[in-house]
Amino acid sequence: MPALFFISHPEVIVDPGKPVERWCLSPTGVDRMRTFSQSPTPSNVRSIWSSTETKAIEAAGILAGALGLGISVSQDLGENDRSATGFLPPDEFESVADTFFASPADSIRGWERAVDAQARVRKAVTQIADDHREGDLAIVAHGAVGTLLFCTLSGKPIGRSFDQPFQGHYWTAALPSLEPIKGWMPIASRI
Repeated sequence: MPALFFISHPEVIVDPGKPVERWCLSPTGVDRMRTFSQSPTPSNVRSIWSSTETKAIEAAGILAGALGLGISVSQDLGENDRSATGFLPPDEFESVADTFFASPADSIRGWERAVDAQARVRKAVTQIADDHREGDLAIVAHGAVGTLLFCTLSGKPIGRSFDQPFQGHYWTAALPSLEPIKGWMPIASRI
């Protein structure tokens, strides 16, 4: 049975002077993505999609290089739009993210509403999956939209309790139904 792998990019270099969507993978993130890409887990992937954000494209590129594939990109796979606040220090970010998941119908400090990000990513993934023809499908994107997608496909309410514990995880779903098989699992151990 073919599967969808929804993969969140691993660790990044946090640069408050750069737009968040242009942050790059850190050396640890690169190493963890290489480990995952060379493992048996994604060996049947035949198509790779990525958001247009640098960190996701870099992670997808590592996977594509290991499998001898190209990548396709979609802006609709991007993380929830947080441009209204830009970079937030970690403690403040976590507090705002908690509120984002707890109040999905509200715009928190100008962020894209969780319900809107969820609808956007579900539509994009459904279209990609509908066009997918053989083998497994990998989508490399972001944790929050991955969690929102997992919730809607699982029939669960939006909640941070379904979020990945840290960057660089994946969950799987059956194709073509998109019924989740397993929740977030780490792409590789953290060093």
